[in-house]
Amino acid sequence: MKTYKFKLYQHKRNRYLERQIDLAGIIYNHCIALHKRYYRLYGKSLNVYALMKHLTKLKKLPKYSDWNSLGSQAIQDIAQRIDRGYKLFFRNREHGIKSSPPSFKKVKKYKSFTLKQAGYKLYSDNRIKIGDRIYKYHKSREIEGKVKTVTVKRDSLGDLYIYVVCETSNNEILPRTGKSVGYDFGLKMFLTASDGKNIVSPEFFKQSQKQIAKLNRELSKKQKGSNHYKQAKRRLAKAHKRLADKRRDFHFKLALKLASEYATICIEDLNIKAMQKLWGRKISDLSHSSFVNILKYQCSKTGSTVIEIPRFYPSSKTCSACEFVYEELTLGDRKWTCPNCGILHDRDLNAATNIHRVGASTLGVETVRPTQIG
Repeated sequence: MKTYKFKLYQHKRNRYLERQIDLAGIIYNHCIALHKRYYRLYGKSLNVYALMKHLTKLKKLPKYSDWNSLGSQAIQDIAQRIDRGYKLFFRNREHGIKSSPPSFKKVKKYKSFTLKQAGYKLYSDNRIKIGDRIYKYHKSREIEGKVKTVTVKRDSLGDLYIYVVCETSNNEILPRTGKSVGYDFGLKMFLTASDGKNIVSPEFFKQSQKQIAKLNRELSKKQKGSNHYKQAKRRLAKAHKRLADKRRDFHFKLALKLASEYATICIEDLNIKAMQKLWGRKISDLSHSSFVNILKYQCSKTGSTVIEIPRFYPSSKTCSACEFVYEELTLGDRKWTCPNCGILHDRDLNAATNIHRVGASTLGVETVRPTQIG
C-alpha cells in the first residue's frame, strides 16, 4: 500500500467539503451515543452490521435526510472505525491493559471522512470529483497503483487535503550492501551508531521555542471569539505545523538514507511512556516512535530488515566485550569501566554495539566486535 497526500486549491466550493466533514462528526457522535447506550443496557459492544442497518433506516427519516449527502460508504467507514476502537478497548481490558473506549468529539475538531469504492472520481490531470462537485489539487507526483480509498482531511489551519491510498505491487528493492548496524536512541545524539556514524538531534522545538512562546502570549491577550483571537490562533497553529513538517521531513530523509545504506538495522523496542516521564517535552520533540514507524515503512520499500531488541534487555549495562552486566550503572554515568575485563566504555556506543550484536546474532548476518574508548 502507498499513500499520496495532495493539498486542495483554496476555493469557495471547499465549504461543501467542510460541511461534509462536520456532518461526518455529527454522525460519529450519534454512533458513539448508540454504542454507549447499548453497552449501558447489555454490557457489550453493539454489532457493527446492526449499527449500519440502523443508520440506513435513519437516513430515510426527514430528520436525518441530510446524512444522504455524505454517502453510504463514508458512513460505513465511520461505523467500522468505531467498531475497531471498541474491539481494541475490550481486548485491552481482558489483558489488563489500561485504555479508553472511543468517545465524543467536537464537531468543529472532527477532521476527515473516507470514501472507498464510490463517491469520487480521479481524473488524469489535477482534478477530483467528490459527489457532484469537481475540485483541483496540487499534484506533486503521479498516482501509481490501484486506488483503494480517498480521504478528505482538514488540518488545524483549516486547509483541506486528499489522501489517496493505492495498492502497489512493485517495491523499490535496492542492491543489498550486506551491512548491518545497531542504533541507540538518545537526546543530544538522536542516534548513536555501532559503526560510529552518529546522527545529532536536530532539536526543532528548541529552535522554535521563543517564537511559539511569543505567539502563545499574543493569543492570551486577545478576547476569545474575536477576529483578532482567530488570527492569533491561526498564526500559532501555523508555527506548530511548520515545526511538525520540519520534524517529519527530517525523519523521512534520515529513514530513507539508512534503509538504502544498510541491509539490517537493529534498534531498541522503546518504552516511550517511561521516557516521557523522565525527559518530558524532549522526547515528544524528537518523536522517536514516529521515526521508527517511518523507518519500517522505508525498509519495506527497499527490502531492508528492522530488528527490534526487547526493551528490557540491559544494553547500556552489558559490557560489549565480555557481556558482564554492571548493575550499579546509573543514568548519570556517561562513561564506565567494566569491573570484569577493565575496558572503558562510552555508554551510548556500548549500548549501540550490544543492540547490533544481539540483533545481528538473531539473523546470523555479521560478527560484531566489541568497542572501547581511551
